[in-house]
Amino acid sequence: MTSLFQQKVIGVSLFAVAALCQKASAQSSLSLIGLSSFQSSGPSWKLAGDVSADLSQNNVLQTTPGTGVLVNLPSQQIHGADLLTNFQHGDLDLELDYMMAKGSNSGIYLQGRYELQLLDSWGVKSPKYSDNGGIYERWDESRGKGLEGYEGYAPRQNVSRAPGLWQHLKVSFQAPRFDGAGKKIENAKILRIELNGVTIHENVELFGPTRGSMGREAALGPLRIQGDHGAVAFKNVNIKNFDKPRPELSDVKYSVYKGKFEAEPDFAKLKPEAEGTLAALSLNVKNKLNGEGLIRYTGNLQVKESGTYQFNLNVSGGGGLLQINNQTVIPTGGRSGEIALPAGNLPFELLFAKSASWDRSALGLTVAGSAIRDFLLSEAAIAGPGVDPILVDAPSNTILRSFMDIPGGPRVVHAVNVGSAEQLHYTYDMDKGAIVQQWRGGFLDATPMWHERGDGSSRPLGTVQRFGKPVLAIARLSSAQADWPEDTAATGFQPKGYDLDEVNRPIFNYSIYSSMVSDIIRVVNNGQGLQREINIQNPGENLYVRLAEGKTIEARPNGTYLIDDKSYYLQINDAGGAEPVIREKNGRKELIVPVKNKVSYSILF
Repeated sequence: MTSLFQQKVIGVSLFAVAALCQKASAQSSLSLIGLSSFQSSGPSWKLAGDVSADLSQNNVLQTTPGTGVLVNLPSQQIHGADLLTNFQHGDLDLELDYMMAKGSNSGIYLQGRYELQLLDSWGVKSPKYSDNGGIYERWDESRGKGLEGYEGYAPRQNVSRAPGLWQHLKVSFQAPRFDGAGKKIENAKILRIELNGVTIHENVELFGPTRGSMGREAALGPLRIQGDHGAVAFKNVNIKNFDKPRPELSDVKYSVYKGKFEAEPDFAKLKPEAEGTLAALSLNVKNKLNGEGLIRYTGNLQVKESGTYQFNLNVSGGGGLLQINNQTVIPTGGRSGEIALPAGNLPFELLFAKSASWDRSALGLTVAGSAIRDFLLSEAAIAGPGVDPILVDAPSNTILRSFMDIPGGPRVVHAVNVGSAEQLHYTYDMDKGAIVQQWRGGFLDATPMWHERGDGSSRPLGTVQRFGKPVLAIARLSSAQADWPEDTAATGFQPKGYDLDEVNRPIFNYSIYSSMVSDIIRVVNNGQGLQREINIQNPGENLYVRLAEGKTIEARPNGTYLIDDKSYYLQINDAGGAEPVIREKNGRKELIVPVKNKVSYSILF
């Protein structure tokens, strides 16, 4: 007898299931030591060790010698050409970092036919299909003048970063399907696109090639990078190519048994309430389980290529058991299992026992393997009741206080979240006088705070730039190399709340080292970042402001710094004539500046 049927998983999405199976796909990194991964490249393409942009010049990237970064530098003298990979792909997961020059335009064509737009869209408030992260439009001149373009898809929100900053792109693509005669039977699909940590597209059907396609649709095609428009750079290009045949279920039969089942029964001694056949695994059977009971599914799993396969079973209202080729893959109460299967027609058995008569029944079974993206063997994924999210917009200057959890760091218990109509927002820690994070896009997900009893916390909705563990913005140091204090001990720090200006923007106030401080934070024009001004009344000696910390801090012209491997810019506007100091502490860099009465700087990202 097996263990008790005792499993309950509600509201699990297919993408959450996918996270359990990442090792199932064949992943490779695109070599950027040379250009051998690509078909013949034009003179505008080169490799570099590093790259940076100039915020004051259009279409300019500066490079340093080396490898690891792929750069396109077209100009009036050097005509750019598209770059195509040597390999062809069908279903694909693509992950990479890219950098745009100021005002630059490029794109990535999946299979050489479906363009994902890359553009300097920094500060754009209402993005279109032609903005960064958009799925470019199709084109048909026979539709008439002004109507040629159609079926372009804008990103859900603009989460683009500034020129010269690395942006992170993740794409899951499903290729079109064709029958034996070459007729298309299923359109291509964007399963998901994530830009800078935010989902901007999901389940978008592509009815045909986008404008500028290299040709008619087919099952395979190369990756193609647009090279004739603007300067762009790429690094850390990772490919997961899903090109193996999928296992298929056939001859699915079911039997329904009523009653309470705490263990796997002897089916030879039971008479089913109903029996039948199914085209796919489904709870849509005769004599459905409204109360306690069990459904037994049997059939064959056609495995076209031997290998190791991962199965994930998600049920609501009870538990399940999966056996393939007369071996237990997922025991009762389990969620996932892995098994080595030979090629062939293998016996399949799945048990679903409903033990919670009050709960809604749901069933989902996925499978993945080497170079096979996880996919549903059942009729539908888990369809539990879920929770409607509680989202807070910021159509004007908005303040919401909550707890704020910093990944890998503390919970900020006196967090003030400040939103703006420019879609640039930030969190301020009242206990430290510090900016904890800033983000672009939507404002806040308040579901954890307000759903049922809640836990008091909220979460940013956009792409987030965090600034490390919160520490005091101001400290008294014996020298420019002295350690920054970890807490407020001996500082006399006392928060004094905040005032609101004429348009409801906060001015934070606190006292420290017997000096009064006002901390004014404003959104830069077009939501391109934050400008901060710290004013100190009756300042004492040896006061410093910590402006930034990160793995790297690189000084650039005109008082500008690139922070943490080009994650954001920091621009000093007014340091009162003081000289900033870049120093190293505990393997990290810090940017500090001595301060008398005032320091002003901007954080651009």
